[in-house]
Amino acid sequence: MSYSSLKRRVSIIMGIYNCAETLPEAIDSLLSQTFVDWELIMCDDASTDETKNIAKSYERKYENILVLENDRNRGLAYSLNHCLEYAKSEYIARMDGDDISLNDRLEKEVLFLETHQEYAFVSCSMVCFDKEGDWGVQINKTIPTKEDFAYKSPFCHAPCLMRREVLNKIGNYTVRDYLRRGQDYYLWYKFYKAGFKGYNLQEPLYKMRDDKNAAKRRTFRDAIDGCRRRLEVARGLGLPWHKRIYAFRGFLVTIIPKGLYMKMHKKHVLAMAKKLNQWDD
Repeated sequence: MSYSSLKRRVSIIMGIYNCAETLPEAIDSLLSQTFVDWELIMCDDASTDETKNIAKSYERKYENILVLENDRNRGLAYSLNHCLEYAKSEYIARMDGDDISLNDRLEKEVLFLETHQEYAFVSCSMVCFDKEGDWGVQINKTIPTKEDFAYKSPFCHAPCLMRREVLNKIGNYTVRDYLRRGQDYYLWYKFYKAGFKGYNLQEPLYKMRDDKNAAKRRTFRDAIDGCRRRLEVARGLGLPWHKRIYAFRGFLVTIIPKGLYMKMHKKHVLAMAKKLNQWDD
């Protein structure tokens, strides 16, 4: 079965790289969605394992799945922009190749944007899990303001749904060396700088794979790039000087022992999960 370019309501864009073990579960979670008017556009970023072959096997089976390839490893922002060249839907959704979308994720996010025209995009809380199972929930402020950019990225990237017209208007993803990480933080900044805003559904509709390897991947170079990103965002949004000191907090991750960092991270996420349970009551 070949890909059909029939226009659909949602285009899901996914940059994939060396995620052969987890990709089938990620795609299957999309195939189980209660909202069915979608297409999946994947871009393989020069994987060295079976990722591309697995993606191609789904492409051959489903007419709403398209697989693209980069000529070499170019990073997530470039890969997502490559996907966007083929996306013509009203809404653009994100998804990572090692995560899981709960079956009503797209339905609830589409409904929100359809009934809240004042928002350019929506995201949601995420369940954190590893090989031992679910262990916490990551939550963000319901309606972030510009000031919230001083502390962290105010939205979860992987479970977001965006209006394509607005995303195109702000220039899609920015491809720069210091944005190989943090491209989502910079994207939200571009939305807000242009006068648009987003919303966080408090209900967890997405599961993010979060384990010790996440901490191991953080390097001193990442901290330098992160500091540069945050200072640029703070200046662009006109944040006061006393809040720009938070731009340097990333350096703590590189000097704190990885085991201690993960304990602190899990403690923080568990605390958010308890807070969510209180809201649900």
